[in-house]
Amino acid sequence: MDFGIGFLSNNVMLRFIDFFYGVVPSYGLAIVALTLAARFVLWPLSAGQIRNMRKMKVSQPVMQKRMKELQERYKNDPAKQQTEISALYKEFGNPLAGCLPLVVQMPVLFALFATLRGSPFSDVPYNISLNILPQEQMALVQPQAFKVNAQNIYLADGVHQKIEAILPAGNKVGVGDKVLVDFQTLEGTPFSKLAAQYPETDLKPTYKVMTGAERVSIAPDGTITALQPGDATVQAFIPGLASNKGFLFIKALGHVGARDADGTIHWDTVAMVLFFGASLFVSQQLTGKSPVGGEKTEQEQQQETINKFTPVIFSGMFLFFPLPAGVLMYMVIGNIFQTVQTFVLSREPLPENLQKIVDAENSGKTAATATVDVSAIAFEPGSKKKKKS
Repeated sequence: MDFGIGFLSNNVMLRFIDFFYGVVPSYGLAIVALTLAARFVLWPLSAGQIRNMRKMKVSQPVMQKRMKELQERYKNDPAKQQTEISALYKEFGNPLAGCLPLVVQMPVLFALFATLRGSPFSDVPYNISLNILPQEQMALVQPQAFKVNAQNIYLADGVHQKIEAILPAGNKVGVGDKVLVDFQTLEGTPFSKLAAQYPETDLKPTYKVMTGAERVSIAPDGTITALQPGDATVQAFIPGLASNKGFLFIKALGHVGARDADGTIHWDTVAMVLFFGASLFVSQQLTGKSPVGGEKTEQEQQQETINKFTPVIFSGMFLFFPLPAGVLMYMVIGNIFQTVQTFVLSREPLPENLQKIVDAENSGKTAATATVDVSAIAFEPGSKKKKKS
């Protein structure tokens, strides 16, 4: 039994989609609601990540100075140097501790991403690998059914079934032979029988030869004809129920790419890519802003340069490696949510202990003169600030 990404997608995300669609019959709004719900559930984890980033932004420059002082002071005593550095790490905390919240929330985000890439928002692909053999070799082949992993397919609003693609005689085919790609439920019910119960939806599969076009051909009904020996790959698609439905300025939630083969530009996709890049830039500016004044270190200058190019690189990636419009909309909404969360948390005042580090740096004092205790920072549960008299 799958208790990973597939389990979360099939047993949690799809149920939320059905619920939200039942409240407001719009798959676009269902994406918005599901994205916001997931982000609010993950708020404590992502907030912990932001806290740690802010914490390290304040303490790391001081920590690096202390590190250099210790290395210089005990350069002739490696054992003592290692002991002091270990104590320093204990005092300031392990920078890798901030990775834990990110690791914990990733399965949920991956499951959400996988859900929005499938039915009903996008056409669902099934990759079928074929091995075409000469007829004289086929006598040695033991027929064995070839199956492609089942995927959730929406048959109607709120109605979905796990459907698998199958070649009953296997994916080893003799030259000149014909095989039919079949679809069925895990219990063996033909997909065509299920689809016939919902005539108002068009769920007719389509097919495309991905590799080895000279070795196989495929008819509109899914019949594969083997032409010559070698390997080939056929891709079958079951239409997504909402793939051609629009939302706000988005023309089709399942459309992939900003530009079609005929040169048509989809400005809705271009707009979302630009929105994503802008929100990523703002988010990086918020997380990269240091409360410690003074001249920027070489590392900080390098990070600023990276931050300038990162939004451009990621935005360009969506143009060269396109995603369905519904998935791109989810990423834009999620990133805007993250930016707002970062802004809200970064406006909280620093506690007195970290503020001493900032004041010491800004006034030109050495790090050692500041009382350093970074065990808690503002907006952490249970953290308390002393009132000034």
